[in-house]
Amino acid sequence: MKLKAVFLSAMILSMNLASLEQYSEKLRILVYNTHGLPELFISDNPKKRFPVIGKKTQDFSISLLQEDYSHHEELLAGLGEESLAIRGELGGRLICPFCTGSGLTSVFNLPKNWTIEVENQTYDTCSGWLRGANDCFAYKGFQLIKITLPSNKRFFIVNTHMDAGRRDSDRAAREKQLAHIILTIKQRTTAEALIIAGDLNLNSKNPEDVKLLESFKEALRLTDSFTGHKISNKWTILDYILYKQGDELEFKIISVGEDESFVTEEGPLSDHPALIIELSI
Repeated sequence: MKLKAVFLSAMILSMNLASLEQYSEKLRILVYNTHGLPELFISDNPKKRFPVIGKKTQDFSISLLQEDYSHHEELLAGLGEESLAIRGELGGRLICPFCTGSGLTSVFNLPKNWTIEVENQTYDTCSGWLRGANDCFAYKGFQLIKITLPSNKRFFIVNTHMDAGRRDSDRAAREKQLAHIILTIKQRTTAEALIIAGDLNLNSKNPEDVKLLESFKEALRLTDSFTGHKISNKWTILDYILYKQGDELEFKIISVGEDESFVTEEGPLSDHPALIIELSI
């Protein structure tokens, strides 16, 4: 009987270890340019839109938001009680009252035993004060997010919004901003899994922008998660979700697409699509 009990205990232990090895966590990630410019510059209703956007982040493990410039309090009003929102650099309003910071906010609805570390960086270059989409009025940059699991495995996410505009100087600024990301990633990470997402302002139908995108992907060995997937024709493709597998942690892509529920009776909640990716790790 003792031998049988020992054998049974060993079988249960083996089964438990096997189940732990097969355990995976599903993540739903939102990537969304919220169109959050000051009301002076937009004609829609941000005070109504932003609480709705905030509420919708409750459906996602991680929300990577851009253009959260002037309506952050309204966004926070819609978040869940347990949500963690980390905002990017704000910049100097005394020097420039319209300079509204990076506009980057990342919202997390993750297990409490996961560790989240966020490093905010501002790009060294911009193009345009009164021309070229006025990017110099913002402190555009990126958030480098390190997430560590209870197993001590970790992965990185970059949330970014890059220079807009179609002039050569705008594209040159984007090229330098991509180089800034590449340098930082290579300094901070080695073999970890990586997601880079946001509004890259690289037009998918512009050959020069596509060339920059392909060079960026090659430099960091990134894959475009939307390859082979269509986004509604009403949008110009400027937003991307790129990823790289890690040595110890891999992303298993379950689905990608556009969440078309980001609307009210007044219309879309932004002038960009709400991109989503669901994956397991």
